[in-house]
Amino acid sequence: MKISDLLSPTDVMIDVRASGKRPLLQEFAARAAASLGLPVDQVLSTLHKREELGSTGIGKGVAIPHARLQEIQRPYGLFARLKPPLEFDAIDGQAVDIVFVLLLPAAVENEALGALALAARTLRSPETLARVRGARNASELYAAIA
Repeated sequence: MKISDLLSPTDVMIDVRASGKRPLLQEFAARAAASLGLPVDQVLSTLHKREELGSTGIGKGVAIPHARLQEIQRPYGLFARLKPPLEFDAIDGQAVDIVFVLLLPAAVENEALGALALAARTLRSPETLARVRGARNASELYAAIA
């Protein structure tokens, strides 16, 4: 599995602004729901339920909000660089400026875990984070992660 299996160039956003975590998740849910043909409320509620279990802020300014949905057959991702960074209750207390939202099929356990592990591994690399933070447009942002 590669990042390009989870994410298309059209699902990358640069310098996204939000007033907080909840409005940001609302924006991502609306975009994902439109792409997947699902109700926004369903996508948003699954993201909120996962976030209530504990923050998906994994440290170093990165968050990977994720949720499992019965209605999808393959992983779907949205990737954004935020400006300015947001408080996300991350494990290291740092504000988040890189967000990779993953919506995963509920039926395929191994694929879902593989997708999450791939995103986390990719965004743990200092070189990748530097390229992501240095990207000047959405195309460069996609190239930095894919």
